[in-house]
Amino acid sequence: MQDPLPFLRRLFDRAVEVADPMQSLHHALPPRPGGRLVVVGAGKASARMAEAVEAQYGPCQGLVITRYGYARPCKGIEIVEAAHPVPDESGLRATRRMLDLVSGLGKDDMVLALISGGASALLVQPAGDISLEEKQAVNQALLASGAAIGQMNTLRKHLSRVKGGQLAAAAYPARMLALMISDVPGDDPAMIGSGPTVGDTSTPADARAILEQHGIAMPASVQAVLEGPRQVIDPGDERLTRVENVIYAAPSQSLAAAAALARAEGVDVQMLGDALEGEARDVARGQAEMAWKIQEGLDPSDAPVLLLSGGELTVTRRGDGVGGPNAEFALALALALNGTNDIYAIACDTDGVDGAAEVAGAVITPDTLSRGTDAAEALARNDAHGYFGRIGDQVVTGPTLTNVNDFRAILVSPTRN
Repeated sequence: MQDPLPFLRRLFDRAVEVADPMQSLHHALPPRPGGRLVVVGAGKASARMAEAVEAQYGPCQGLVITRYGYARPCKGIEIVEAAHPVPDESGLRATRRMLDLVSGLGKDDMVLALISGGASALLVQPAGDISLEEKQAVNQALLASGAAIGQMNTLRKHLSRVKGGQLAAAAYPARMLALMISDVPGDDPAMIGSGPTVGDTSTPADARAILEQHGIAMPASVQAVLEGPRQVIDPGDERLTRVENVIYAAPSQSLAAAAALARAEGVDVQMLGDALEGEARDVARGQAEMAWKIQEGLDPSDAPVLLLSGGELTVTRRGDGVGGPNAEFALALALALNGTNDIYAIACDTDGVDGAAEVAGAVITPDTLSRGTDAAEALARNDAHGYFGRIGDQVVTGPTLTNVNDFRAILVSPTRN
């Protein structure tokens, strides 16, 4: 290992490569079934997953919804682009067509469902009389609230006609195989894309409590749904008996691949976990403390130490900037380290989009603060992306066509002075 920044970028690129559906999905695909096969899916990686399916099966009938800019060429499966993270009319229309496509299938038919992170926003079919505009407003407030991903997905399920097992229920009695890329801490299939093929035990009262906890106003239509009968599907429901849910790619695999690459270059690795949650700036301060302690214990002849972690951090909206948990983590880490020599870091989202910004994340160096101005103010305004953009330390990948969530790596070398 020579230059720290190219080294850290190689680790991130390796983590993304391992989760690329074209590299990994074929291992999870069974032989193509003999009867009717319908392919459906949603998420930032879903079009790439569909492309990988057709690479093995040939042209297929189906419909997949992905984020704008994430479409891939398919011969039979229709790819629809829609908005993320706030849903739009395109997602609404496509979801309605998807439900029509799987309804009326027989027991000899099979549905292959391709689910990845982002499906929560892309699968849009509001429950009750909730309008798209009301769903958008609740979603925007939820994203700005700092709520954990589990809370977000619980609420989304109860405001939807497709999440919380309802897509699978619509396809019954057809068989369904759901192949998933995990982007959630703990790799719970019920939380990936808000679990459209997975049963759920939560209640409307649980969803109401989340809105109340974060002070999010409920339109009358939302209140009516959350005070009405439960819509999500119970895990023991007969309509889920013909569903198999398989997570074939997860953050742990990507972190392990990055760790192997680092060790091959003579770096010691400490894995902090693939399921970290919490406020980005708080987690950053904690990891800065770890980095300092490690550096204090290194002799000049010791190998560098790499702190690797994944998961899904959150940002509570405090200002008018475009935060993003990875950029916020990076800026808070730089502020905590305060120019400490020989510590470098990268923090990126593996889907190439950090928060609402078309930026994967950022890198930090010992001179991150000296090359910019007002870093603390930028963090206070949730303007980490703006700060790193001004000093040229953003990581911009474009669509990566996969999503195993956050990737964070801190390289701690023995101090030279």
